[in-house]
Amino acid sequence: MLSLQLFPSNPNPTLLNPSFQPLLNTQTLNPPKPYQKSRHAPISSVLQWNRKPELAGETPRVVVITSGKGGVGKTTTTANVGLSLARLGFFVVAIDADVGLRNLDLLLGLENRVNYTVVEVLNGDCRLDQALVRDKRWSNFELLCISKPRSKLPIGFGGKALVWLVDALKAREDKSPDFILIDWVIPEDSEVIRSTNRGYPLVLNKPPTLAGLAFEQAAWRLVEQDSMKAVMVEEEPKKRGFFSFFGG
Repeated sequence: MLSLQLFPSNPNPTLLNPSFQPLLNTQTLNPPKPYQKSRHAPISSVLQWNRKPELAGETPRVVVITSGKGGVGKTTTTANVGLSLARLGFFVVAIDADVGLRNLDLLLGLENRVNYTVVEVLNGDCRLDQALVRDKRWSNFELLCISKPRSKLPIGFGGKALVWLVDALKAREDKSPDFILIDWVIPEDSEVIRSTNRGYPLVLNKPPTLAGLAFEQAAWRLVEQDSMKAVMVEEEPKKRGFFSFFGG
């Protein structure tokens, strides 16, 4: 009697070839793990032609993102600009200078990784590199928070502390950042902007208000005195009778 059986589409190689030996790891005697593609692409694959734009002049560039009015998008602008620069290949340090209630770490998804802040660094409880939080998605992006909620600030904390912080980041032994972005609240005095060693103030005023325009004019006077460069961002055109030193 002749028996007809269907041959399997994917036959077991051990049945066809008795001398077949599976590929095993000689150390663990386990089959090799299948190749798993990384969920996050490396930075080199994101960059176009793997080229980083060159910066003219001295680095790091200090950019102060501030406004004379609250709720205009200072933190959102800091997060977007910082991550965009990191995608281009620049080494970026974003500083959340909001002492009362920080929220830059929330936008970046790093709220559970902030163990130390600048207050602990000034008090001698930790080093500066311990307070820097490196983003796992972008190895060239770091976050630095000024303080934790309800933390006691040291005496004399203010513009001078910001000067020391910027100088300390510039003097890092391992690598100095290309950009230092400071998400600053409404400044108490002019030294907040001038203390960053001729930084680049990015003033947000949207929609235009009298308080925002007053701070805008004060910032423009600092720009003229110190020969700095400034950028004015407005969402809506000015109302009739509003005047701005930034033009528009």
